[in-house]
Amino acid sequence: MSITVSIVYAILALQQAFSSEYVVQDDARQHVFWMMRYVDPNLFPNNLIADYFQSVAPVGYSSLYKTFAFFGISPLFLNKLLPSILGLLTTIYCFGFSLQIIPLPFTAFLSTLIFNQNIWMKDDLSSGTARAFTYLFLLAFLYYLSRKSLFPCLVAIVLLGIFYPQYVFICVGILIVRLWDWRDGRLRFSGQNNYLFSVVGIVVAFLVMLPYALKSPEFGPVITVAQAKQLPEFWWGGRTVFFRENLVDYFIGGRSGIFAPYAFSPVTLIAAFFLPLMRLFPAKFPLLQKIQSEIIILIQLLIVSVGMFVLAHLFLFKFYLPSRYTDHSFRVILAISAAIVFSAIIEAILSSFNTGGNSYFHPHLRKFFSSFLISFIAIGLLFYYPVFVKNFPKTAYQEGSVPALYEFFQKQPKDILIASIAREADNLPAFSQRSILVGREYAVPYHFGYYSQFRQRVIDLIQAQYSENILDVTTFIQKYGVDYWLLESEAFIPEYIQNNLFLKQYYKSNLNQDILVKITKDIFDRLQQKNLPALSQTIPNCTVAKVQNFTVLDAKCILNTVNN
Repeated sequence: MSITVSIVYAILALQQAFSSEYVVQDDARQHVFWMMRYVDPNLFPNNLIADYFQSVAPVGYSSLYKTFAFFGISPLFLNKLLPSILGLLTTIYCFGFSLQIIPLPFTAFLSTLIFNQNIWMKDDLSSGTARAFTYLFLLAFLYYLSRKSLFPCLVAIVLLGIFYPQYVFICVGILIVRLWDWRDGRLRFSGQNNYLFSVVGIVVAFLVMLPYALKSPEFGPVITVAQAKQLPEFWWGGRTVFFRENLVDYFIGGRSGIFAPYAFSPVTLIAAFFLPLMRLFPAKFPLLQKIQSEIIILIQLLIVSVGMFVLAHLFLFKFYLPSRYTDHSFRVILAISAAIVFSAIIEAILSSFNTGGNSYFHPHLRKFFSSFLISFIAIGLLFYYPVFVKNFPKTAYQEGSVPALYEFFQKQPKDILIASIAREADNLPAFSQRSILVGREYAVPYHFGYYSQFRQRVIDLIQAQYSENILDVTTFIQKYGVDYWLLESEAFIPEYIQNNLFLKQYYKSNLNQDILVKITKDIFDRLQQKNLPALSQTIPNCTVAKVQNFTVLDAKCILNTVNN
């Protein structure tokens, strides 16, 4: 039944993935598009964006895609298949780990059911990116740890290290915490067996993380807190919202908060919070007596995850985002705990029906009620809950709406460079396999060596596109070697600045000292005054393609116009 649930949800996701020719997962536009280099090394030459995302890709993750590309399987195609495979394997380990905590198959089924609903309500798994592997390897680590199987446990640590290195810190933390336990009102050494297990695990974790520590960041350094606070991108409305004025919002939700988006979806996860309370009434919930001592692993996971969350805040951005250390962990803890709560409640209700001293119900009637209740709850959770969730499963697949535009660029040389601030430019690397100068999807500001270059490109592009001097346009084209310029039909009206997803983060920002904020607001004022940008005057003569509301300009034509 658990495997069936996983397969059903996977089929729903695959239907979205293959609904049309031009479909790509949102995060795959960043983390997978560059892997088309494995298929054709001539793609994305001297491309800042592709080089950056290739440099930050964990070695195991990139090697997996490279291996399949060697056998002729496109990375973008593989990206659509991986979530289903990962979901199935994750389900198996979730079931196994649940049985280690409470040896009841029905409870393990509920754990996998709730967990599957949860991970398909967020696009971590469906992304097929490095973080999609976290659930599988984390649950594998917890499962083998609960069984005290050293070698498989070490393998899980290594796999986490080469696919999603941040969670190796969680493994190390758990191994350290397990060196002690609470006995006779005191914290005591847990024993030699745990000591050997933990030491070996920590050594392996150290070795797998050592290459990351010794590697010189190609696009370093990591952005500082002071630098981030000066950028509109990190504030409300920005590309990567992090800082909040309200401290409660800051520490509770979003990238900075302890609870990631959809942490309590489905709402059945909230039942997990009743488990500590129910354990105070063992007579009313006798099923809880079947809980094994390995439930301590969930408590250890909780402690370490919260500890890493605090540490990530203390050394902000050095350990990437604080929410990443609680996001995946809390999903595991809540799903298994909620399943135990539901099982205990069901068992308590069934006991009231099946108690011999209860003269109100005939034995056959009691059996009927018992079967009906279990079926109702199981079917309700399995089928009906997702019906009430909009767009379940939430895969964040992006469907291209202008195939003719993608096909136009596909026919151009592989080394072309396209300049645009249109949102559709984000799709061109995946759908056309052609380079873009900038794109909002790729404006990831955590490594200043990359983002300082990227941001300068944005500044130069916006200034050139809206300059009233054609020489500014030609200078920009020559500086970056631009071949085509993609414009939207409304690009030169004031409302475009307010509505363009890329620009409005600057236009609406209160950080008026930021150069992009100044430039964007100045452009809006000039457009309101009906000042005509020089680029708009080249449209009649230099348009080489017009698709829907998009116009493609030939950069060489613009240069020739000025030279002539």
